[in-house]
Amino acid sequence: MNTIKKWHLFLLAFTTLLMTQSANIVEAESLTNQDEVKSFVDTHMEKDLDKYHIPGAVIAIVKDDEILYSKGYGMADISKDKKVDADKSMFRIASTTKLFTWTAVMQLVEAGKIDLDTDINTYLTSFKVPNTFDKPITMRDLMTHTAGFEEGGVGYQITTDTKRLNTTIAETLEKHALARVRPPGEKASYSNYGAALAGLIVEDVSGLSYTDYIQENIFNTLDMKHATLAEPLPKKYKDNEVIGYNYTNEKFTPGIPTYEGGFSPAGAGTVSANDMAKFMLAHLNNGTTQGKRLLDKKTTNTMHQTAFRFDKRLPGSALGFQEGEINGKKTLSHAGADTMFITDLYLVPEENIGIFLSYSGGQADDALASMKKHIFDYLFPITKKESPTFIPSTKEELANFTGSYKFTRRNYSHIDKFFSLLVEMKVAQENGQLVIGQGNEKEYFKKIDTNLFQQVDGQQKISFKTDKSGKATDMLLSIMPDMPLEKTTFWDQSSVWLILLAISIAIFIIVTIILLIQLKRNKKISHHSKQTIWLTIITAIISILTLGLTVTNVLNMDVLQRLSEVTLALKLFLFLPLFVGGLTCILLVRNGMDWFKKESSLVIRILTTTVFLAALTTSLFFIHWNLMGWLFG
Repeated sequence: MNTIKKWHLFLLAFTTLLMTQSANIVEAESLTNQDEVKSFVDTHMEKDLDKYHIPGAVIAIVKDDEILYSKGYGMADISKDKKVDADKSMFRIASTTKLFTWTAVMQLVEAGKIDLDTDINTYLTSFKVPNTFDKPITMRDLMTHTAGFEEGGVGYQITTDTKRLNTTIAETLEKHALARVRPPGEKASYSNYGAALAGLIVEDVSGLSYTDYIQENIFNTLDMKHATLAEPLPKKYKDNEVIGYNYTNEKFTPGIPTYEGGFSPAGAGTVSANDMAKFMLAHLNNGTTQGKRLLDKKTTNTMHQTAFRFDKRLPGSALGFQEGEINGKKTLSHAGADTMFITDLYLVPEENIGIFLSYSGGQADDALASMKKHIFDYLFPITKKESPTFIPSTKEELANFTGSYKFTRRNYSHIDKFFSLLVEMKVAQENGQLVIGQGNEKEYFKKIDTNLFQQVDGQQKISFKTDKSGKATDMLLSIMPDMPLEKTTFWDQSSVWLILLAISIAIFIIVTIILLIQLKRNKKISHHSKQTIWLTIITAIISILTLGLTVTNVLNMDVLQRLSEVTLALKLFLFLPLFVGGLTCILLVRNGMDWFKKESSLVIRILTTTVFLAALTTSLFFIHWNLMGWLFG
């Protein structure tokens, strides 16, 4: 769920899977020996718990219409010496909750109450989504994350205060409405807001609260007795609660619980592994497991089919699931992460296998990536490497794809935009290959088809889209089908602003020193010139301090603080850029008068004007990245 941790999880998964080689695959015959499965999973899980300092973890593997293996590891509650139990211990599953939301939507589609391709405003009763573009947003757009919303969340995405939970989904979405920044159905951009909007439609169409609908139509239907969306965890489940922990100074300390509030359809689930196993079994068996029907066969198949693709040669998005390919097997998956918990759910439909993993702290992202790789290598081992046929590329051809790219999942309207400043992927070329990464982390890709490149020593691919003139505009990594990137415009490139700010800071420092020397040595400087000099020096010093204090304060906010509240300190620091802007305007007037009346020497006029230009650059930086004022969502 949490944005920063989710990026880490995706990028870590990308790095891990880049090491997997192309192969011919054998069937998962080892699943017939449950003792062997138990021994394999126990060995690796126990090693990972120790290596990555994991307080508690759980796994469930299903095959055909039964739970093949499930087990809890470590502690659910260290203070009570309570161990994790796969049947009863309830983990926060964060964004994996969205699968319940999407399944609920498909139940209503099956009942004829929702049409996937009808304007969602048809179903919304409490408020309407603005008609920013001619094309309306449909439920299909929400389910494939192609509705075109910007990203948001600073100060309101989660909360640690239970008093703030007394708000409805409708109130939350209307209060924190996100701008529509691109036409629907055009590009994917993973959206918590879109998922919460789908949950609101479930309420408006069904007449039940979102929580009650999921409880009655999914949890009760599948006999999921240790599953809830209620926040905080109800008293009847407290004995089954898994505590999330931070690992610091070689010891575990309980983390601060977080809640989704009005964004509950995007991540409020708390569920046991065995109950998630029941949910996986229903999806793997045409909507029905052990005689309990979640969806009918046709609806289930529709939900699992590709609904949107950046490139037909790469995995895309099903209705709510992310498509993928690991060790040659097609997968449907959904991950989830908050400040402590990390979860992943994988379905392998052709083998009728499902895998659920969840961790409660420590280096959980590393542990999950490690265990996932172990499991897929064990179930679907690589037996033979195959080398793709690479097509030679010229420097001129590769130059079209090089440059900086930013994820479509970013903000444009609020302070959230600043957090995308340094989130950038650079593509370079080297010896007829495209290169991503630096130093020892470089990964090389060669052309295998038009606008399609494959990793030289692996199976991952990169696809590009081009405009009518043939220039590359968008890029997709095959490991992240719902996370495309756009070629960055000049003014959105981090390197441009970092260079400009470095030059500005150098000017502030150098000119300040020169002007102070001038004041000390030249006693004949006029009173007017002294005023201009001191205004220039003050502007330079305030600009440096503002850059340092504001940027440092914003970047040093931990994820929990950033997404749960707007602190007084943040509000105060965001006053400083306004002060810099004011000083810049005053300096502009002063310099203009000096150049017009020539009341100061040419040297002083040049020096003060140089500082004005640096201050103007600094102010434009604050304006461009939404740090000028209090632009909260």
